[in-house]
Amino acid sequence: MLDELKNIRNFLFCQTPEAWLEVAARRENLPVLLVDHANCEKKAASTAVNLIYRYIDKSDVMLKMSKLAREELRHFEQVLALLKKRNLAFEAVSPSRYAGELHKHVRTHEPKRLVDAMIVGAIIEARSCERFAALAPRLDKELQKFYESLFKAESRHFRNYLALAQKYGDESIDDRVCFFLHIEKKLIESPDTEFRFHSGPLVF
Repeated sequence: MLDELKNIRNFLFCQTPEAWLEVAARRENLPVLLVDHANCEKKAASTAVNLIYRYIDKSDVMLKMSKLAREELRHFEQVLALLKKRNLAFEAVSPSRYAGELHKHVRTHEPKRLVDAMIVGAIIEARSCERFAALAPRLDKELQKFYESLFKAESRHFRNYLALAQKYGDESIDDRVCFFLHIEKKLIESPDTEFRFHSGPLVF
């Protein structure tokens, strides 16, 4: 896990700000953290299924996204179980700006649309891994163990997304990855008004 975490931190352009971690670790924010996490897992599964429908001519995309969707739904179920155990209700919450802002920059023509979608998927999975690792030691033992257990699957998702982006790019994807990572860094470091799993530091 340590080597993989090092690779992910080297890939991303910034680490999660301490200010976000302090807010996320507060007991009163645990319901929002878990509910938004569950929604993120559900959205990740939905995104993977949509890619299966969009790229029916690419068997490797369909197979990898099918497995990813199943894993994300399993994670969704696990978070729901944690919520139930803690007598916390699952509910819809407004999403953070994070994923939406990244997807705004996905090009609309193929194959560049596929390449960009894979890059964005890789970045989101990488950030999730980085946050799981940073947040886990600050939480209770049950959540710490759970978040550490998610790291392996999410890091594999990161690698699979990036590998597909590299395969279908008709040229080096380095510049495009750099483009999205600069946007991601700004989103992670700039202030947010609502606490979410992928939000920036809160403005009080």
